[in-house]
Amino acid sequence: MLVPLKFVPLFKYRIWGGEKLKSVLNKDYDSDAIGESWEISDVPNDETIVADGQFKGYTLKQLIQEFKGEFLGESVYKQFGEAFPLLIKFIDAKTPLSIQVHPNNEYAKTHHNSFGKNEMWYIMQADQDANIIVGFEKEIDKIQFKQHLEDKTVLEVMHHENVTKGDAFYIPTGRIHAIGAGVMLAEIQQTSDVTYRVYDYDRVDKTTGKTRDLHTDQAIEVLDFNVENSYKTVYDKELNTSNTLIHSPYFKTNFLPVKGELTKDYTNTDSFVIYMCVSGALSITHAEKEYVLQTGETMLFPASINQVVLKSNNAEILEVYF
Repeated sequence: MLVPLKFVPLFKYRIWGGEKLKSVLNKDYDSDAIGESWEISDVPNDETIVADGQFKGYTLKQLIQEFKGEFLGESVYKQFGEAFPLLIKFIDAKTPLSIQVHPNNEYAKTHHNSFGKNEMWYIMQADQDANIIVGFEKEIDKIQFKQHLEDKTVLEVMHHENVTKGDAFYIPTGRIHAIGAGVMLAEIQQTSDVTYRVYDYDRVDKTTGKTRDLHTDQAIEVLDFNVENSYKTVYDKELNTSNTLIHSPYFKTNFLPVKGELTKDYTNTDSFVIYMCVSGALSITHAEKEYVLQTGETMLFPASINQVVLKSNNAEILEVYF
């Protein structure tokens, strides 16, 4: 019988990484400048493994091969086969990320044999006056954009938005973006590691002694230059309710604040379900066994799990499924 599963995170050095994943989320690593904790990953050569229990050491691929739709959900298995469709991360930006953009499914398939990279951010913590870049501030075209890159004035045409805990943003493919300094967030995305950098502050990576590659030609091919009135997602925060946060064709995420006891029934959800604990702690009971989920931890419920009982004094969960 399949059970709730925790995976061993993969910790990723990043030129912009800090210490919050360790100091705030209690991640266990010894390296410096860890920018990302890959919580659940099926990226080739970066597969997370089950942390404990009867399936300890299993990768997502092995679980899918053995249990198929029972693990993924029949409709998900029919669509993706043995490829797990989501990559789940926590990110800590001590300094800004590069200005970047991701391609859609068609472009990524043709050029990288990969999924595209639609993603979302949920801000878990932000230093005072910390901001993100998302989209353009004003209408420009490809020629003007190239000129801004040459003049190193591209930041002037980006939309900067100050952020605080609980802010959420959907980042569809084609939308230019960057996480700013002092921001820690949860990221939910398609299983893809394809990123086109367009500007990186001329930084030198201490591990290589070189600046990082830019991908301006590819970026310009996939960039969406449309300007939106607002980039932030507005959502409800009703207690003990799965409040719609971001529902896209690529994943669905709800905001679930838990206080007291709550029974969740997933009988009609033909998908695995992932919980990311973004605040507080809760106990999860399934088949008379209790599991604990703390801030900064992630748990996956295979699709065959129809019901769980949640208990918490005060926890906030991102509920993710396909």
